[in-house]
Order: sequence, then structure tokens, then C-alpha cells
Amino acid sequence: MTNRTILELHILQTVPPSNLNRDDTGSPKTAVYGGVRRARVSSQAWKRATRRAFDGLLDARDLGVRTKRVAELLADRIRVHDPSIEETQAWALAAETIQSATGSKIETPKRKASAKTDADQAAPESKYLMFLSARQLDGLAQVAIEARDDVKAYFKDKDNKTRARQVANTGHSVDIALFGRMVADGADINVDAAAQVAHAISVHQADNESDYYTAVDDRKNRETDDLGAGMIGTVEFNSATLYRYAAVDVDLLGKNLGKGLREDEPLTDPVRRAVEAFTEGFITSLPTGKLNTFGNHTLPDAVIIKLRSSRPINLVAAFEQPCRADQEIGGHLRQACERLAAYIPQVEHAYGLDDDARTWVLRVGANTDPLTGLGTELALGELIDAIGTEVAQRVKDQA
Repeated sequence: MTNRTILELHILQTVPPSNLNRDDTGSPKTAVYGGVRRARVSSQAWKRATRRAFDGLLDARDLGVRTKRVAELLADRIRVHDPSIEETQAWALAAETIQSATGSKIETPKRKASAKTDADQAAPESKYLMFLSARQLDGLAQVAIEARDDVKAYFKDKDNKTRARQVANTGHSVDIALFGRMVADGADINVDAAAQVAHAISVHQADNESDYYTAVDDRKNRETDDLGAGMIGTVEFNSATLYRYAAVDVDLLGKNLGKGLREDEPLTDPVRRAVEAFTEGFITSLPTGKLNTFGNHTLPDAVIIKLRSSRPINLVAAFEQPCRADQEIGGHLRQACERLAAYIPQVEHAYGLDDDARTWVLRVGANTDPLTGLGTELALGELIDAIGTEVAQRVKDQA
């Protein structure tokens, strides 16, 4: 058995009528699994929600920014370090520095260049989203300031260009280390994602429905105007008990983060901080699609977390045969919990993984009773701390 550290999160979450993640027609996303149509929320949607949750869980110094407007972003950092540099000069310095550091072409978009005037100039942009950490931006700003006298000549020097690329490829933020980074024109500074997030699907068959709605004109005169609605429309929705899954390769996470995000901190701290933030962020986050329309602010009914030493295991096969609503009490949650409680020991025993994992459980309500005994039951705060402590100890032991 390999000596790895793999964090797994298995979540059952019930959402009422909602449209968390819609396709190009506005319909809730779906997928066929086990021969029936299921509600689906894409991995991208929940990764985005998790990243947004990091804003309240981590210091800004531990995070990155993903944007096409990377030259403008770097120019702002340049001017913070050296306010004497004018805005347009900072844009030019930033564009050349990013191009040298990443290989990506940075130029003013044609749509903006055609509309540009002397009084309203446009900053250059990348052709695709660029993901850089706060430390990388500060480091590149310092490089750009050094190049200010003749930026093109500066980066013709091989050592200067190499230094810029090193700055862009070290000091990764927590979100870059977890979710990875692809630079199409500079594959050598790509970052392999330490986290894998599955598309969430319903444990049962789910059909999309349509809501017909109207809006009333507040200024309508009931005596002289017609009594019809001021606006009519439709919005599609579904409701579901979702199985959500994510896994984190803690070893790769540590490699991506390097020795530490901050000076003079123990090696275990950045990894622990990242694991705790991902765990809490993934559990509590929710994609915001049509959230104002449906107000579907639910939290997970059940969370099972495993820390393995071998390989990640997605337990979705427990629901290949769709759950059916209980005829007496209704709903799908209890049967979903029963399925998981039965399937987990079966698959672990069949593959000799009975003693491979530490397991924790967070659950709410009587319908999750079947999960009793699968692991140590804790409330969220205690759960996050326990996982962080265990991960830190494993990282220390392997150092």
C-alpha cells in the first residue's frame, strides 16, 4: 500500500425548488445515470462557490486572482510600490513583464482599441484568464520596476526573463495549489490541481419543472388601465437530494504550496490552512444560480470525511440504482444514507481498505441515523479542527 494522504468529502444535500446551475438555454443541468435523468450541478459551479467562500476563510495574502485584466491588476501593484510611475507606463511595464513571465500575449483588445481615445485609453489584456497569486503579483511588480528604463531590452537578457518566470512559478496561493492553473502559452508554469471535484448528481430520478410567473406594474391605474400583468415569463427548476464528492491529494497540495506562504511559519501550517479552508468552504458553499428567485439556502444533511493512505474512492455507485421516495415518511434522504452506510464497508472490504482511512461524520436529523457508527461524529468546527490536526501530523511525519 502506498503511503499517501488523500482527503475525501462525501456529502448528501437536499435542495428545494432551485436552479443552481443552468445550461445555455436556462434549464437546470441534468445527466443520465443508472438509466434515469438526474439533477446535476457541475464541478465548475461548486469549485467557483468554494473559491468565493475562501474570501471569508483565508487572508487575502493566501489567495490569487484569475482574470484577463491581469496587466491592469499588475499595473496597480507596480504603482503601489512606485507611485511615480504613471498609469499608462505601468500598463506597458505590466504587459511586457507578464508576457516574459508566462509567454502569453498581452495586448489591447480590438473592441477597446477601436473605441480608444486620448482621454480614455484601454489597458491591455490577456486572451484568456490568467491565475496569479498575491505573492506572484508583488514579485512581478518588483521585476517590472527594475525594467522601467527599457523594458524590452531588460527582458532580452536571458537571466532577467528566467527570473520573471521563476517568480510566476513559485509562491502559489491556496486556490492555485488546490484548483490548478493552465497557461496555454507557457506549459512549464502550469500547476496540477490538488483537488478534484465531481459533478453533483441527485440520488434519485429528477425532472425539470417550469414556473410561470407574472410581475405587476406598481403605477398601473386600476380604473383606466387594463388589469393584465406588467410582465410574464417562465423559469425552470428542479429539486433534489444531491450526492457531492471531492478529493484532495494532500501530498500534491504541499508540493504546490512549497515551504510556506508566509515567512518563518512551520512547514505544516500552509497545508493545514488550505485543507481546513477547502473542507469548510466545500461543505458550506452553494452556487448562486437563481438564488434570489428561489432562496434555496440549505446546508448538507450529512457529511462523511475520510483521510486515506492509498487512493481516492468516489462512492456514487451506491446510487446507480436510483433511490425511491419512502412511501410512509416521503423523501429520499434516509434511503440514501442507508445506501451509503451499506456500500462503504462493502467496497472497502472487497478492496482490502478496511483499515485504510480515518473517518469523521457530520449529520443532521433522524433520517441520517443509518450513518451512525461509520466514524467519529463531530460538529462543523470540531470536524475542521480534527481534520487539520490529523493532516498536519501526517505532513510532519512524512517531512
